Amino acid sequence: YVMLLTLSPYTPRFRDRVSPPGVMIRPYLNGFTIAFNVSQPNTWQPYVDSMHHFLAAYDDKVQEEKNIECVSGQYFIQGGDDSEEKKACQFKRSLLQNCSGIEDPTFGYSKGQPCILLKMNRIIGYRPGAGVPVSVDCKVQKGNESHLRSVDFYPGNGTFDLMYYPYYGKFTHVNYTSPLVAMHFTDVERNHLVPIQCSLNGKGIINDLNSDRFLGRIIFTLSIGK
Repeated sequence: YVMLLTLSPYTPRFRDRVSPPGVMIRPYLNGFTIAFNVSQPNTWQPYVDSMHHFLAAYDDKVQEEKNIECVSGQYFIQGGDDSEEKKACQFKRSLLQNCSGIEDPTFGYSKGQPCILLKMNRIIGYRPGAGVPVSVDCKVQKGNESHLRSVDFYPGNGTFDLMYYPYYGKFTHVNYTSPLVAMHFTDVERNHLVPIQCSLNGKGIINDLNSDRFLGRIIFTLSIGK
């Protein structure tokens, strides 16, 4: 009990060996296979509903009310006491453009061009990329590479802006919303199981560890029927 009293609830005591971040996708419903038929809305509507639910916290008005505009391209380092509440940078869903669900409320699923969101796991104090934004790329994980012909990334060129880091923890960074990269799969082979690997790229990022499929990368399957 006495030893526990010496620990801070705000920051880990040891942060000299912070592991690189893992990643996760949305929507995530029934494992890592996203399967639907374009002509059958009941097969893709659950994915669409999941996306809208997840992005509710990213609505532009919500972000404008809770968070502040930050300077892009540099870490947002905040001083003060560990217990002092930290400000959070705005990440508006409109930044996701064609994958925001604003202009196309089906996120491309009704056209067989699904949007999938990628987010990094939160690590207190971590500054990814060592001063250079971490980027995302996607490829066919195994099989015919021509089955994945086109992917668009938002925002911009598919990077995690430095201004959203470091993260200070749930007790003080209460309004923090993790930055996202949207992957818009605009041309995927129909009626095939297409295994996709999307990876983080940047200094200090590990994305090729065979024993951990979520460390710096994620593998999922797209199955888009007509």
